[in-house]
Amino acid sequence: MTSPPPPAPGRTPEGEPLEGALAEPGGAAVLGLVAGTDEIRERALLALRACGVDVDVLRSEGEAAAARGAAVVPARTPVTGEDLLPLPATSPEGVEAAVTLATGAFAVWRTTPAPVRGALVKRLGELLVEHLDDLAALVTTEVGKTPSEARGEVQEMVDVCDLAVGLSRQLTGRTMPSERPGHRLMETWHPLGPVAVISAFNFPVAVWAWNSALALVCGDPVVWKPSELTPLTALACTALAERAARECGAPEGLVPLVLGGADVGKQLVDDPRVPLVSATGSVPMGRDVAARVAGRFGRTLLELGGNNAAVVAPSADLDLAVRGIVFAAAGTAGQRCTTLRRLVVHSSVVDELLGRLVEVYGRLPVGDPTAPGALVGPLVLPRAHEAMERALEAARADGGEVLVGGERVLAKEAPAARYVRPAIVRMPRQSDVVRAETFAPVLYVLTYDDLDEAIALHNDVPQGLSSAIFTLDAREAERFLAADGSDCGIVNVNIGTSGAEIGGAFGGEKETGGGRESGSDSWRAYMRRATNTVNYSRELPLAQGVDFG
Repeated sequence: MTSPPPPAPGRTPEGEPLEGALAEPGGAAVLGLVAGTDEIRERALLALRACGVDVDVLRSEGEAAAARGAAVVPARTPVTGEDLLPLPATSPEGVEAAVTLATGAFAVWRTTPAPVRGALVKRLGELLVEHLDDLAALVTTEVGKTPSEARGEVQEMVDVCDLAVGLSRQLTGRTMPSERPGHRLMETWHPLGPVAVISAFNFPVAVWAWNSALALVCGDPVVWKPSELTPLTALACTALAERAARECGAPEGLVPLVLGGADVGKQLVDDPRVPLVSATGSVPMGRDVAARVAGRFGRTLLELGGNNAAVVAPSADLDLAVRGIVFAAAGTAGQRCTTLRRLVVHSSVVDELLGRLVEVYGRLPVGDPTAPGALVGPLVLPRAHEAMERALEAARADGGEVLVGGERVLAKEAPAARYVRPAIVRMPRQSDVVRAETFAPVLYVLTYDDLDEAIALHNDVPQGLSSAIFTLDAREAERFLAADGSDCGIVNVNIGTSGAEIGGAFGGEKETGGGRESGSDSWRAYMRRATNTVNYSRELPLAQGVDFG
């Protein structure tokens, strides 16, 4: 079955008129604000209460901290671009206490049987299902995702809990043949210790769950430092995780939360009691984290930049390709790690494909993510819009042509917010601006004539997260998947670059950081390996036939 086309301008997917849709040049619908900041704040507080957060205490502590000039984390919403409420930042003493608490919990949790640890994660998954709408509402509030995308992110949390519960009975090691008679050679996996999770704004709950569900069944407490842009989602998730821990009789201190900026993250990164730091964010942040943790011989799990590309071959199903490209490039307003940012199209189909894409882009509904029919919400901060403008200006200077989009909308109705139309830019070559990741909905289009040329263009960037090829030619597909094909950690055929499933390992190569989260054997990052030799004979032969008298 083919998916229905994007809605006509000013109408829902069912064809009904959109309430609040504004007439715009070019036929694109712009959806006005459904609610103001006060109403958004009250909805967020209701969702927090439903998840078990003591909102009254939270507000009073935040207001008191602000009044005395102490550090605060201002909760805000990109929907209006305005602040919701101040929250108290965690002090250096508070960060120290959180790690101390997690260290104490580890002493108990590491010897708790793994299937018992899995029972806690199972209960967490049940609570996530129960509060899926509450968490999704908070994701929409703090990130500006549409309700459908927000619910999808929370569903990822549920799915990884299911995966982790199964893993709790399958944290297996190998038994290898020993060269010595009467000996057994094997490996065992043991809990590693408290894990620091430093997450980014664009997936404020899923990345924590990817790490926490696995770490908890592996026997590790998790100290979470969320993005300072998404403290409310973190408070709600932590309240549910603490409830699951209490109900399962787990030790206190398994899931401490610390709020703040880079100073809080650096304190976690530098603490020798934290053997693993899992960090999601920019390449400069990752370089700093990697160097600091390596300096104390700790481990890192990094998920950083992604300048993702798709190749469209002559044999591609263009109907399929258009649907995959538009979601991957415009979804979440271009603010996913796996957002499609480069399109490498065969010269024989580029004009037809671009005609279709420009037409669809021209009628993508942009605006308040909670408005019926909305597909593209706001950029998270004004600086994201500024980066997008700079990138478009640089692309034009390099000979690029903006075919559609790039304009700011709703500037009068929501002056503090940043809503933009996703842009498509046809480029004569892969210039520096194309090779750099711009965290906004800009899709650069390049052409090729030979598959070797396409793969070379695809790989000629510093990042290596996600990639795709649209083709009906099995040879082309297999070449793209081969060792001399895409150099990314995620390589797809006839599907876009975003929307990874839980069962596979998520992560990439080069400046993406090399870390792997979620499925496959990613759990091993959260454990330490011991190689064991057991002598059950009466002799003591030495390895490699050594004779020691």
